[in-house]
Amino acid sequence: MQGVKGSDFAEPGRPVPAPSPDKVGTPIWSGTPRDYTISMTSLDSITRIQLMSGGYYLARSLQVVAELGIADFMSDEPVTAADLAKSTGSHPDALGRVLTLLSAHGVFERADGRFRHTETSRFLRTDHPMSMRPFARMFGIPVLWQAVMRLDESVATGRPMGNEVTPGGFWVYFEQHPDANEKFNAAMAAKARAVISLVVAAYDFTKFPRIADVGGGRGHLLQAILASSKRSHGILFDQPHVVKEAAGIASDRLELRAGDFFTDNLPEAEAFVIMEVIHDWDDEHSEKILKAVRRAAPAGAKLVLIEAMMPDQAVPCWTNTLDVVMLNLLGGKQRSLAEYAGLLNRCGFGQVREIPVGAGHSIVEATAG
Repeated sequence: MQGVKGSDFAEPGRPVPAPSPDKVGTPIWSGTPRDYTISMTSLDSITRIQLMSGGYYLARSLQVVAELGIADFMSDEPVTAADLAKSTGSHPDALGRVLTLLSAHGVFERADGRFRHTETSRFLRTDHPMSMRPFARMFGIPVLWQAVMRLDESVATGRPMGNEVTPGGFWVYFEQHPDANEKFNAAMAAKARAVISLVVAAYDFTKFPRIADVGGGRGHLLQAILASSKRSHGILFDQPHVVKEAAGIASDRLELRAGDFFTDNLPEAEAFVIMEVIHDWDDEHSEKILKAVRRAAPAGAKLVLIEAMMPDQAVPCWTNTLDVVMLNLLGGKQRSLAEYAGLLNRCGFGQVREIPVGAGHSIVEATAG
C-alpha cells in the first residue's frame, strides 16, 4: 500500500498524499479528503512515546554525568566538552553528545559548542547545599538496574525483584557492599535535606519530652528536630550497621538504639517520627511496624509519618514514579491519605490528619488510642 514514510513527518502541517481509505484504519491525518495534513496532536503523541521508550538513556546519562562529577568542573563561563573530558578522563565527543542530550532537558545549557550551568544542573554540584548528585548516583547502582530490567515480572506477579537479583534483598546487599551502601545513605541524606527543614518548620515538636526516630538512618531529621526543640530528648532507632555509622552524633540529648523494628521492642516516647520508611513495605509488613510503634507508645502519643503522598489524579510527578520504584524494588507502595488512615486505624491509631509541608511531601499525624 502507499504509506507515509518517516520523512513525511519532518515538516508538521505540510500536505501528504491521502492513503487509500479501504486500506487504512483510523487515520492520523486531519483535514478534507483532498487536503490531508499531519495532526500536531498525533505528532506530539508519537514524539512523547519515542521519548519515553528511550527514556532510560536520559536517566543513565544523568547518572553517568553525576558519577563523573561533571558539574563540579563547570562554572558560569562556558566550557568545551574536550576540557571537561580532560578533567574527568572521558572521551570528548561521547561526553559532548551526552551533555547535549541533557541540555535538551534543561540540565546544562549548550551554546556554540560549549556548555555551562543552568539552575537545574547546579544541583548536581557536590558543594551545593541541597546537592542532588548523590541521589542521581544512587540510581546508577547496577543492582537497581538489574531489578528495573525485570519490571515485567513485577507486573506479571506483583512481586518485587529485590530478592530475585540479589540474595536476601537490597537491605542485605547494602549491608554487604560498603560502596553501594555509602551511595544509598548519601542519596537518602540528600533527599532528606530538601524536606527536613520544611518538616521542622511545619510541625511543633517542642511539646514532646522524648522523640523516637524509627528507621532514622544517620539521624539528620532527628538532629534538626532537637535543634529546634531544645528541651526534647531524641532516640535514634535503626539497624546495627546503620547505628554504628551514626555513632558520632550521640550526645546527652540524643541516644542511639540498635535493633530490628520487626523483632525488637521499640523505645518508649511521646512522639514517634518515621520518615519515608512505611512506603518501603507492603500493607502486611507496614502493619507490623506500626503495631510495634503502638506497643511502645503510651496512650495519647503522636505518630508523625513523613511521606510523599499519592496525588488524587494521575499527573506527572515524582510520587507516581516512586510508586513503581517501590513496586519493582521492594514491594512497597506510595499511599493516599485515605490509605494511610485505614492502615493506621487497623494498628491502633486514630485522629489521622495530613499536614502538607511542600516538595510533594506531607506529615501524616495520628494519635495512639
